[in-house]
Amino acid sequence: MTESKKQSLDQFGFGTQIRRSPFFNAIVNSGVKGFSVYNHMYIPRDFGNPEQNFWNLINSAILCDVSVERQVEIKGPDAKKFIQFLTPRDLAKCAVGQCKYVLITDQSGGILNDPVLLRLGENHFWLSLADSDILLWAKGVAIHTTMDVKISEPDVSPLQLQGPKSRDIVHELFGEKVSNLGYYRLVEFEYLGIPLLVSRTGWSSELGFEIFLRDGSKGTTLWNEIMKAGKPFGLKPGHTSTIRRVEGAMLSYHADVNASNNPFEYGLDRLVNLEIEEDFIGKEALKKIKKDGIRKKQVGLEIDCSPLLGPNNEFWVLKKFNREIGKVTSAIYSPRLKKNIALAMIDIESVRLGETLIVEIDGIEHSCVQVGLPFYDPKKSIAKQ
Repeated sequence: MTESKKQSLDQFGFGTQIRRSPFFNAIVNSGVKGFSVYNHMYIPRDFGNPEQNFWNLINSAILCDVSVERQVEIKGPDAKKFIQFLTPRDLAKCAVGQCKYVLITDQSGGILNDPVLLRLGENHFWLSLADSDILLWAKGVAIHTTMDVKISEPDVSPLQLQGPKSRDIVHELFGEKVSNLGYYRLVEFEYLGIPLLVSRTGWSSELGFEIFLRDGSKGTTLWNEIMKAGKPFGLKPGHTSTIRRVEGAMLSYHADVNASNNPFEYGLDRLVNLEIEEDFIGKEALKKIKKDGIRKKQVGLEIDCSPLLGPNNEFWVLKKFNREIGKVTSAIYSPRLKKNIALAMIDIESVRLGETLIVEIDGIEHSCVQVGLPFYDPKKSIAKQ
């Protein structure tokens, strides 16, 4: 390794307590400009131009290192029963080879995580996590049950290949069996001797695939092979797009949602089945919340100010008649919509589409209007194509 290359790698570092992904060296060589920390790991956040990253995503395709989406693997004779105990979503019809967006709730009905569940076998599951320590939660829950399960974090590191050209790239790499995968379906196979799992999922609201590497020693090889196959299709190295996420009203854990929130505040009633016979954590609490009604609700906002230069780094106070009624959780300028758009949580009494509120940004008050969510492609038809 040359001295200059060593320096370029060493400039990104907080010590050994923050883990690097199997793709770290390839990401640095691809021109990453900055990282954040997510699930105790580095996550690429900047390749120099977030707006260009957005256009690359919606016009062609981007490849993102999302190894931070750690997997909680649950196996054993009672794995299916245990998974159902963790989530309020009815999993009775979740087949082997299928994925489901689920919520993990605590005893008060609060949301601890909103992972994608992957069913690899009859009693073999992965929870592909947002930013939180669900591995420890699951192990703690298991200790206090009599269920026969084994819970671990496997050697699995996902990449996201997202955008309208992603299917063409997958077909070039892996063939028709993988490129024709149905929405929220998965397949396991080997590619050049590298064990993989590919699913028709992603965190972009665009057509896309997640490619789960199951051998951490092969990260650079896999990254380079995908980039090479994608070059004729305009594939670029990238990062998850805050612009597209907010357009699609996709939740970011710790920003838009945490354990103080319940599913009904986001209109996620479809992920809560209170009528199933099986018990799950938070069932009684969620029954009470549904009966009593919610006190706050997520809404969309269009903010009337000059284009935001980046996402908000703090929660902005929302007011109505000089009274604080909520906060902006995620905000960004959308170059496609040519608007400042935001996700917010406000008092239920203040929810009224079309009504104007006041948001305080850096000490200056601006008007904003409540609008419906999501801001773009309300039926999520792009991701499902």
